[in-house]
Amino acid sequence: MSQREHAPRGIVAAFALSVLSALGYAVAYALGMGTQWLGGTLGGAFLGLAVGLALWAQQIDTQEPEYVEERELSPSPATQWSSFEQALTVQPVPRVKVLWSMFALALGTIGVTALFPVRSLWGKQGGNPDAVLSRTSWFSGRALVTEEGARIKAEDLDYGSVLPAFPEDNQLINADAATMLIRVEPQALVLPPERKEWVVDGVVAYSRLCTHAGCPVGLYAEEYFQLLCPCHHSIFDVLHGAQPVSGPAARPLPQLPLGTDEDGYLVALGDFTEPTGAGWWGFPE
Repeated sequence: MSQREHAPRGIVAAFALSVLSALGYAVAYALGMGTQWLGGTLGGAFLGLAVGLALWAQQIDTQEPEYVEERELSPSPATQWSSFEQALTVQPVPRVKVLWSMFALALGTIGVTALFPVRSLWGKQGGNPDAVLSRTSWFSGRALVTEEGARIKAEDLDYGSVLPAFPEDNQLINADAATMLIRVEPQALVLPPERKEWVVDGVVAYSRLCTHAGCPVGLYAEEYFQLLCPCHHSIFDVLHGAQPVSGPAARPLPQLPLGTDEDGYLVALGDFTEPTGAGWWGFPE
């Protein structure tokens, strides 16, 4: 069997690869499998489409060696004219329906899956991309847990100690929700009146992301009641609402309102006071 007879199968296989890769992109996006999967499947979709079109183009290119037939000048016979007209009208490669169908299916699948990211604009957080940046996975009643998933009580922390905390059933998934718990003497805290009810037995919660460049704030100077960012050395005053006192950070660490459930475990009373991490263009004042 010649290469041209094999080619339609190759074209169909390439378009099939494009369809499967596009479907894989949709699955990867829906499951949040990461940029590696998204890039690989989207690249496979366009690669299959390109290979299929290239193979199809090779079928259309049917150039043959030139030759000159020596003959006397005379009117062409009717049969020769008929053959000439037929050669001009017949397609070198028949427009096989399966090829056009697979091509349309590949294009349609890529087009549909390209709409998946658009749904992010109409999520629960409001139809605006800024809303995704300004909200985290904390909500009223969501329990605080350790990295291992254990529930936390205020008495689990000694005075002067710190503990990273995360939303229950979501720990280590959304970094913007990472929280730092610090326990101090309640009377030492100097917070706005509306925030005094956000503290449970001296345990106060702040975002773990530095407001300068988003680095994790994981160092605590107990003697000075200060949280330190190791990246660019911003320092935040724990007793005064995590206000920046040194370094490039210009905003305080957002505070998470805390409460307890009926069993005494710490829960959030809502989301952070403002967007966590580094600022961005158009950051709300």
